[in-house]
Amino acid sequence: MVGLFWREDDPALPLAASAPPAGLHFLGPVPVMTPAGGDRTVRRRQLAGQVRLTQHTYCSYLQHTRYPHASRPAAQHPDQLYPNQPVRESNPMRIDGGDNDPGVLVQTAQSRVYLAAGETVEFSLRAVDAHGAALPLVVTRALVQGMGATGSRPAPRVTPAFSQDDDGHWRATFAPQAGALAGFHGTIRSEVRFSVNGRAGVVLFDVIYSHELPAIWTGVPREAIGPDALEFTLPLDVRLAGRYVVSGRIDDALGRPFALASFNELLGQGMQAVALRVHGKLLHDADPAPPLPLVLRDVEGYLLRENTDPDRLLLARREGPVLVSRTLSLAGVPDHVWQSEERSRYLAEYAKDRAAARERLAAFDPAATLPPFECSEPAPVQ
Repeated sequence: MVGLFWREDDPALPLAASAPPAGLHFLGPVPVMTPAGGDRTVRRRQLAGQVRLTQHTYCSYLQHTRYPHASRPAAQHPDQLYPNQPVRESNPMRIDGGDNDPGVLVQTAQSRVYLAAGETVEFSLRAVDAHGAALPLVVTRALVQGMGATGSRPAPRVTPAFSQDDDGHWRATFAPQAGALAGFHGTIRSEVRFSVNGRAGVVLFDVIYSHELPAIWTGVPREAIGPDALEFTLPLDVRLAGRYVVSGRIDDALGRPFALASFNELLGQGMQAVALRVHGKLLHDADPAPPLPLVLRDVEGYLLRENTDPDRLLLARREGPVLVSRTLSLAGVPDHVWQSEERSRYLAEYAKDRAAARERLAAFDPAATLPPFECSEPAPVQ
């Protein structure tokens, strides 16, 4: 029985408890207080909000996990669909010394940010006015240096060769493996100084460079229909064992991005296989169904190195189409929702929260209208 108990040493201090502790005297049951009309309205609104929230949480998780983490609709990752596009920026001219000149815009581009051993990067810059008209720009000096940790030995410096093309861009190609930075691992900064209308400016380009390849793509990629997915398997000769993270883009027959497939597993040394999967349910849920065959393209990856800076050794990227599937229809491709121990566990917990919220509202107001228990059908994959 729940009641109020009073301390012997200070009768002015009440204490709620379910049983009388030593030194406390039971004074009778606590009356159940019924909220006033306005308070009941507020409480009913709170309980109804909890019902809606737990229903939304359960249904959102149920729908979002129809497909595994490693096989997601392309629309969910628009920033990862074209990893090999140049990085382009347009900023007010940075004057040597710290100020900016808003009347001069410096347009820069670099072909990539992450650079594996053996790869090159291209830089370009030009200047325009506020209306987009080209301004005369001259590169006066360029210096490339590895950015070592504080207190480390200074990295070597190299000088890239910039030249101007017919459209007014100044361009340079940088290949770390061809010079003094071949053995450097980390961020490499290119500092380019220039002048526009007699004023000196500066722009910086950064790349993150891996000086060795932890594994080599080898052999012929292949395709198969697995227990729950269309699988693209790429042979990999692993030199350094560890956790490899790989991603690839899946386009339909019209060249439209359809899915992002990823791989995140431990691999030992020697010949291994990286499987990039398009979940069968994802294919069947598309409206309309993606025109086949599917095309795997732009595969990139790295060996993860935890508690180390940089935290990865890059694989050589595979640009463009890597494999075109032979599958020309969805016949035989599995059509079932992804299941896992983690998914079942989370759904069970969210279901408990949802049931408890509904019970609280029903106990407070038996006449309350509860929302439908079933989740609405998910929208088709576009």
